[in-house]
Amino acid sequence: MAPISSEVLEADSASFRRFHVDVLPERISAGNGALAHHYLAPLGTLAIQTPAGSWTYVPSDGSILLLEGETTADTVVAVDLDGWLGLVSDLDTAPGLFYTERAQVPVGNPLRFMEWEPGLRALFHGLPIFDPKNTDLLDLQGAPLDLQQSFAFDRLGTETNEAAYFLRTTGYLCIQDVFVQDEVDAMLSDAAILFEQADPGDMASWWGRDHTGKEVLTRVLRAASRPGLEALVSDSRICQMVALGDEKLEPSVDKGTDSIDRVTVLWKHPNMAEGLGDLPWHRDCGMGGHANRCPSIVLTICLTEGSPQAGELRFLPGSHKGAFPFVDGTAVEAPLGVGLSTGPGDVTIHYSDLMHASLPPSSVKGPHRISVLLGFAPGDTAHHRGDRHYNDALLINDDGQVDHLGQRLFHGSHECTAP
Repeated sequence: MAPISSEVLEADSASFRRFHVDVLPERISAGNGALAHHYLAPLGTLAIQTPAGSWTYVPSDGSILLLEGETTADTVVAVDLDGWLGLVSDLDTAPGLFYTERAQVPVGNPLRFMEWEPGLRALFHGLPIFDPKNTDLLDLQGAPLDLQQSFAFDRLGTETNEAAYFLRTTGYLCIQDVFVQDEVDAMLSDAAILFEQADPGDMASWWGRDHTGKEVLTRVLRAASRPGLEALVSDSRICQMVALGDEKLEPSVDKGTDSIDRVTVLWKHPNMAEGLGDLPWHRDCGMGGHANRCPSIVLTICLTEGSPQAGELRFLPGSHKGAFPFVDGTAVEAPLGVGLSTGPGDVTIHYSDLMHASLPPSSVKGPHRISVLLGFAPGDTAHHRGDRHYNDALLINDDGQVDHLGQRLFHGSHECTAP
């Protein structure tokens, strides 16, 4: 079932009421209520409060009951009408609304809204809840799929169907030996120059702090300023891998004077205490834009080893076809997922709405993972609010420090009480 678009609803009082009186009840009756109930039942009740009023969502009798008002809600989320329309159009997300300070939680725990998000996507959009413990993925012969399978680039031409099927089914793909060592060395040289040029607060880099409080650069967004890295976007090997997807995709950021986010470089560091050098289980459209940017893909070019010791990237196979909550990758309740054996010159591909995590290095010695990232999306995928990029929601501090959302919620401007 397709997301409800702004062509059907407007950010006004009449649409807010019509959605809860006519549109959403119809979707609940059609099966969305049952789809969301099992996941939402343990989470209590949630109210969405807007200037046009509020409605409470109550998991009840195998479905979701709608009550006008908010007096019985365990958690109340306050958003403006634009934010509400973004949620029901799958263009805004709970993390994106929090980072941009467009959502407040006057009653309850803000993290409860985060937990509710997969259930809201099931309720609003008919997206099934993804269960990593109950995923049965099969290969083309009907046997259990080898989820750690890799493909050699020099055999990709004869294995195109198998590689495309693997990507379609799991949501990710590893292709080995795409770039030779001389090319990797050149990319590492460009990365070192970008590392030295980056400044906290330049709106083109992410920063964090290690356990000693030292500022640490974790990502540079302006890597396309290096001609060698910019050329990757049109490299024939990259184009061949992008073509493995079922969709016709283009570079997700147009070439321009700054080309921020067109090509990025990330560095993993041990003992990170603040920032987003280590990423929880998330989707790349987690800051917003799913309805107008997905399906899109991200290619990660490995310049060093991608082992657990170096800070590996892990995937939840098949999760691009469902909804799953954001979870700290090191939490006890976090899923294990699948890690791939990658080395210099290898490339991984994943769909942006696939859940994946960038875990902290298990070794302090290094070398730690350095990667180049390229994004490809459908054409005409501008930010629905006219902003530069959805991830700019993270660039909220003058010193370039990227806040961990938990720290921002409980130590920032958001007041909350325990649920």
